[in-house]
Amino acid sequence: MTTGTLRLATRGSDLALRQAAGVQDEISTRRRDVELVEVETRGDRIDDELISRLGKTGAFVRALDQKVLAGEVDAAVHSLKDMPTEMPDDLVVAAVGERAPAGDVLVTRDGGDLADLPRGSVVGTSSLRRKAQVLAERPDLEVRPLRGNVDTRLQKLIAPDLQAEHERRVEAEADKKGNAAEFRETDAEFERSVEEWFDDLTEFQRGALEHDLDHEYDAIVLAEAGLRRSDLFYRDEYEVERLDRADHVPAPGQGAVAVTASDPDVIEVIRKAMDDEPTRVATSTERTVLAELGGGCIAPIGVNSLVQGEHVKTRVRVLSADGETEVSSTRDLPLRTYREAATEFADSLRSQGAAELIAAAKRAAGDADPGTADDADETADSTDDDTTEA
Repeated sequence: MTTGTLRLATRGSDLALRQAAGVQDEISTRRRDVELVEVETRGDRIDDELISRLGKTGAFVRALDQKVLAGEVDAAVHSLKDMPTEMPDDLVVAAVGERAPAGDVLVTRDGGDLADLPRGSVVGTSSLRRKAQVLAERPDLEVRPLRGNVDTRLQKLIAPDLQAEHERRVEAEADKKGNAAEFRETDAEFERSVEEWFDDLTEFQRGALEHDLDHEYDAIVLAEAGLRRSDLFYRDEYEVERLDRADHVPAPGQGAVAVTASDPDVIEVIRKAMDDEPTRVATSTERTVLAELGGGCIAPIGVNSLVQGEHVKTRVRVLSADGETEVSSTRDLPLRTYREAATEFADSLRSQGAAELIAAAKRAAGDADPGTADDADETADSTDDDTTEA
């Protein structure tokens, strides 16, 4: 396919559309238009259920790929970490784009890293992997579920401060009207009306005022890629601190965008236009390890690879849900046989106790069918990120 219009399926969230637009730019030419087709997924229709309970159905992936297989679209854009390691025979990953930063970040209102959080602080994430890794480093913290788009999660973090300020201003305005003579000069910060104050807020801040919170978060953990692709990495309302990837090992495929297709001509067009070989090798290594371990999102598993010369440096960390027990290792896999080496690496980890940790996680989840995504809504819904990333 060298000319005509190529139809590209995507989820309709802001981050998913940003990712798809990036792919659109890469594969568009003067002779070939690319049309984005928004598709609602099962994951988009679930508000409260944690992504780990969605299972092997690929809640943020399957609907898009069904459109490809049915011939309704030519290709589909996904956050790679959301994708099942097993795919239909007629569907392939046509390309994996150059990877964004793959790690996780800690976001707080006042700055600081994980070690700076007071005992008992509440950290938000719906990723089992992130929860276990946080607890492994800081068992004195409380980790609570947190879902939603990237901007929604960030708004939930800053909401308490904004809502408290709004309440103070409302009360001050009422006092000023009722007791004008007693209104002190020290209340000058509230001289503007509540309406004037609200008008000066950004759309992001106004959105934070609308959230009905059951509890406050002192920090949240997100994918760096999701923040950057959403243009939310740098803001005045919060501070972002990168987490050490040696301990906070990312999800397999985190930070990478993949395009699936079934038609050979379409596959070739997309591959030539945007496939990044180092990213493809690194993420294929990660996904091979994940597939061999068989934990999916039911077990807290981090896998991260980086192509370095003739080797693929791969770090794996498998933990218990509470972060108290783990099996971890780093190995330089030969580039020429990285798939076989990744399989052998995973087998070695299983024999060291990873299999028992994964089996225990499955029993705890009450579901023997492993899931596929670490936090799929962060980088694609961003979403998950995740993604969905972010």
